[in-house]
Amino acid sequence: MDIGYNAGNYDIVVVGAGHAGCEAALAASRMGYKTLMLTLTLDAIAILPCNPSIGGTGKGHLVREIDALGGEMGKNIDKAFIQSKMLNTAKGPAVHSLRAQADKIKYHIEMKKTLENQNNLLIKQGEVIDLITREDKVQGIVTRTGAVYYSKAVILATGVYLKGRVYLGEVNYESGPNGLFPANYLSEKLKELGCNMRRFKTGTPARIHKDTIDFSKMSIHAGDEEVIPFSFLNDELKIDQQPCWLTRTTAETQKVIKENINRSAMYRGDMESVGPRYCPSIEDKIVRFHEKPSHQLFIEPEGLDTKEMYLQGMSTSLPEEVQEAMIKTVIGLENAKIMRPAYAIEYDCIDPTQLKPSLETKHINNLFCAGQFNGSSGYEEAAAQGLMAAINAVRKLQEKEPFVLDRSEAYIGVLIDDLVTKGTNEPYRMMTSRAEYRLVLRQDNADLRLTTKGYEIGLVTEERYNKYLNKKQQIEKEMERLKKTTVSPEKANPILEEIDSTPIKTGIALYDLLKRPEVSYKEILAIDENKPKDLSKDAEKQCEIVIKYEGYIDKQLKQIDQFKKLEKKKLSEEINYSDIEGLRLEARQKLNSIKPLSVGQASRISGVSPADISVLLIYLEQKRRKKGGQ
Repeated sequence: MDIGYNAGNYDIVVVGAGHAGCEAALAASRMGYKTLMLTLTLDAIAILPCNPSIGGTGKGHLVREIDALGGEMGKNIDKAFIQSKMLNTAKGPAVHSLRAQADKIKYHIEMKKTLENQNNLLIKQGEVIDLITREDKVQGIVTRTGAVYYSKAVILATGVYLKGRVYLGEVNYESGPNGLFPANYLSEKLKELGCNMRRFKTGTPARIHKDTIDFSKMSIHAGDEEVIPFSFLNDELKIDQQPCWLTRTTAETQKVIKENINRSAMYRGDMESVGPRYCPSIEDKIVRFHEKPSHQLFIEPEGLDTKEMYLQGMSTSLPEEVQEAMIKTVIGLENAKIMRPAYAIEYDCIDPTQLKPSLETKHINNLFCAGQFNGSSGYEEAAAQGLMAAINAVRKLQEKEPFVLDRSEAYIGVLIDDLVTKGTNEPYRMMTSRAEYRLVLRQDNADLRLTTKGYEIGLVTEERYNKYLNKKQQIEKEMERLKKTTVSPEKANPILEEIDSTPIKTGIALYDLLKRPEVSYKEILAIDENKPKDLSKDAEKQCEIVIKYEGYIDKQLKQIDQFKKLEKKKLSEEINYSDIEGLRLEARQKLNSIKPLSVGQASRISGVSPADISVLLIYLEQKRRKKGGQ
């Protein structure tokens, strides 16, 4: 059958130009492979259709890991941010997370510019409606205009566009986010190819006109005085930051919502899909937390050249006229004018348990998947998967082993392992609580953990790698200096008394002094003026964290050693678990479905018990002895 005209041959085709698609296209082309990125519209490249920010709790870790591996998101937000804030600073460094307000238009422009200037990459507008496969291997794609692009690998990063449907109260219609076109044809083709598809939903609040807001009734929230860049390539960033504002709903808000709750698309039962539990709509908050008299809302600017303001905390699928009435009951929004109404959006995505840890589909060779198409939510989760999918697509073409980060190496490892091993019944959101080894996986040390890996893969430049080596050397030298440098009571006690720290009676190493919770590097410098002149703030901070949390870090490293032992016990994809006696029926079904690559991964599958793991360990030992006896 004639399926169209031959529009060209590529190594890799990326379908979608959201945050997953952008990272995938850039990584594949930077690794030297001829890449095509197709998008429904060039105007939607790297758009931020919901919140105008990058990073946040847990998510900031992902951005810095993407950056350490040679990805683009951290560099791009450093070009386009209008406010920067380090979250959770009252807690320990394990949960410190960087968050930046973005100028949405500038973020899109800067990323589009980067893509357009990238060698080996062509960006093209077009809707993909079909995949070309032969003998369980993808060989290209077909667009709606009949163009056929042949390729050795395909990465699907379709976001929320597959059969997208928008809901506002009783009204619903086919649409992608922000009034863009949906992609209505690819879902059926994927089902024909054996992909188990599911329906998820997400939503976004209204945007209101800045000039109709009474900021005098709200509290202002400024950015941090010292801006910490997302990208490890940037030492410092200085801009005139824009403020955000905090306000609250009222009893009248609750009344309006309760009186119209039956008109919410979700509560009407029009949507059968599952939404993100950790980002509830305002009507959900009113129903679930009815005892609370009010809920806080943040008013956030969408950019420097627009008067659209984002109403964080007021996502809804109520009708437009109800939204008008509801918003006017909020303190300071009595005269607010809506520029874009809030809406909920449903879309098709894949069950991620059909994917290997490399993000390749199990039943179609060389077809990789990334982003919200995999059941995750958020820009940062998408970008991380896009980067990893591209790296592994390239490595597949190079006939190399997949690049897989485990749970002890990166938040990216936690994200992907959770998706492909446990699956998800709602849009998956990264949080620090999901990472068992978060004291080791801090956002401040992402470069120390991952830069070498990015360099070996071919995404980290020589210049960047040398910068990393210099920082690593600074840390090692300073740690050694702190251990060897001893200060006397005469020198240390005046400073210690100033900060209410117990005076010392004999000489003490600076290393041991810095272990005290109340002693910071500032005091160390006041006590000992021999600090190396070239010691960077980053290196200084690393020394302080590692020294203060040494005992806890050592304990976690021992836990990681135990974790690694199970990860090293590999399981063949060829094992038929139905043949292993002693495994429970549920475990056999789950293991045959997921096909775990290690006993460690098997232990994290829902429905596989510790008793089943014991059976697997015995099975492996019997196989080893049988092999050894031959």
